[in-house]
Amino acid sequence: MPMLQRPDGEIYYEEFGNGFPILLFAPGGLRSNLNMWHHPANGPQRTWCDWTDVLASKYRVVAMDQRNAGQSKCAIEADHGWHTYAADHLALMDHLGHRKFHVLGGCIGGSFCLKIGQVAPDRVTSEVLQNPIGVHPDHLEYFPESFVAWSEERRADRPDLDEKEMRGFGQNMWGPDFVFCVDRDFVRSCAIPKILLPGTDIPHPAATSDELERLVPGMEVIRNWRGPEHMEEQRTRVIAFLDRHTPR
Repeated sequence: MPMLQRPDGEIYYEEFGNGFPILLFAPGGLRSNLNMWHHPANGPQRTWCDWTDVLASKYRVVAMDQRNAGQSKCAIEADHGWHTYAADHLALMDHLGHRKFHVLGGCIGGSFCLKIGQVAPDRVTSEVLQNPIGVHPDHLEYFPESFVAWSEERRADRPDLDEKEMRGFGQNMWGPDFVFCVDRDFVRSCAIPKILLPGTDIPHPAATSDELERLVPGMEVIRNWRGPEHMEEQRTRVIAFLDRHTPR
């Protein structure tokens, strides 16, 4: 089982296809794990492409379970936050020997994309922001309350986790505004090419996607992307965007 060893735990990952590398950050909030890309064997399909499959014909796709999600297990400490996840992401790509790479993130993955672009702008060649999370102006409590439920799940599985440490971690993750991980000035100044698949609901507010579009002049936007009738456009436009920004 492929595991990246970290100083405080281990990260599970899988690889698909060959070519220029792209690192995927799955939907699911703090439960983000690579199985979220896959369509269920029984039941309705996801409203998004399975990028582990769709991109593997042209790219080296790296998918992962985020720390303390899926098969990954690490410490949770009061000084952990978005920078801790970014350190995992860079460590994984270092481990696999990928100096430069694209990133694609759904849900919380949009914020992971923006953060790694801030931490390592010389390594990220483009960003696909699918259904990005943000602070909903009418539901400010959504992410703090969701964190309480997630914390209770973790402590039920791991009674050794310290409640005070977890509260500190939660504040670092969900205390800031906007997209939580970076501020508006950074987004405005970041030169990494981006394409946006906008959000429309409480955890993925339309207001956040609208603001991202205003802050990044000329950013490509795929407005109708959800559901079976839009899968082909979703696939072709994202691949075309990635192809344009793949180093030759």
